[in-house]
Amino acid sequence: MSNLSNVTATANKASVEELSVVDIAKTLAPAIAARAGMLDAEERFADENYALLKQAGLVEAAVPSELGGRGAEVPELAEMLRTLAQACGSTALAFSMHTHQVAIPAWRWRHQKVEAVAPLLKRVASERIILLSSGGSDWIGGSGTAEKVEGGYRINARKAFTSGAEAGTILMTGAIHEGADGARTVVHFGVPMAAAEVRVEETWHTLGMRGTASNDVIIDGLFVPDASVAFSRRAGEWHPLFQVIATIAFPLIYAVYLGVAERARDIAVDLVRKRPPADHLLCLAGRMDTALKAARIAHGSMLEAVARNAPSAETVNDVMIGRTLVARHAIETTELAMELAGGAGFYRSHGLERCFRDVQGARYHPLQPSQQARYAGAMALGQSVAEIY
Repeated sequence: MSNLSNVTATANKASVEELSVVDIAKTLAPAIAARAGMLDAEERFADENYALLKQAGLVEAAVPSELGGRGAEVPELAEMLRTLAQACGSTALAFSMHTHQVAIPAWRWRHQKVEAVAPLLKRVASERIILLSSGGSDWIGGSGTAEKVEGGYRINARKAFTSGAEAGTILMTGAIHEGADGARTVVHFGVPMAAAEVRVEETWHTLGMRGTASNDVIIDGLFVPDASVAFSRRAGEWHPLFQVIATIAFPLIYAVYLGVAERARDIAVDLVRKRPPADHLLCLAGRMDTALKAARIAHGSMLEAVARNAPSAETVNDVMIGRTLVARHAIETTELAMELAGGAGFYRSHGLERCFRDVQGARYHPLQPSQQARYAGAMALGQSVAEIY
């Protein structure tokens, strides 16, 4: 029996009600971990791992149970991703992009009673479609062009950092329409990845997170009907929906980096236990666990902001402060793990140097430290944050 069959059979021993999404992730973790080194070395997308996630029902984890999904909310989804990251950072990070794109409309359906998102959520549950995020290249400023034509828009864009692009069904994205008066508006829509006007360009040759295959998606003249535009907003300015997006998405994404740091810590501890005890090793181990505790506390503060169920400039501030602290301390944890492990950590066979490379990705998601500090400073001093991103 194949690994996929073994894992799926194990996951299917219990009913949907008996297994949480975290339990399923723990069941899948050994098979996912077994491929992590190969995906990194070959710069290959984690397609086999995605097959596991689909068959085990995690694609629909965030869909409300009333709409056919597993009904997991943000804290449980974060723990699921953290568990997957301990097995393979790339798989978890790519999957976090799908997960948050489902969790956001699920939150809107539950808490804002937005019925318009229900058809998409039902498709995720029934068809197990994969949603892609172009977040890194599509933040508050927007990117690409949306030319107004009869009945809709003609889209031309390059969307970088599209994690898991080759597995995606729909890219959740937007493009900038410039009106006759010079006003710039971002129109948001879903892009069918199977469309003839859409292609994936292999650009993802990177330090870490190689198995995410976060390649560029090229959109060349795609027609988007007016009826397919989900909403429009002013370019370069925070919109209430982006407060929801930031509040929900980043605790999920940064759960991955926390999981990578936890894995680095465990590898280092296992390696150093084989050596005679020494004071400098005790000091390094203590500093490492202190940094990891700080990352865990910071991530917990992000989840507390989500739990208020009131996305706003204030929750964005709290989440982004947490994002900076999780990144800082996850990177510190992994650096100390490398030092604690000594020369053994330099070998690929132990997986620690891969954690060290993968965790560096925590530096690059918005809001990066300088912008996050400006945002927090403006909040502290009672100034506008509308254009700080």
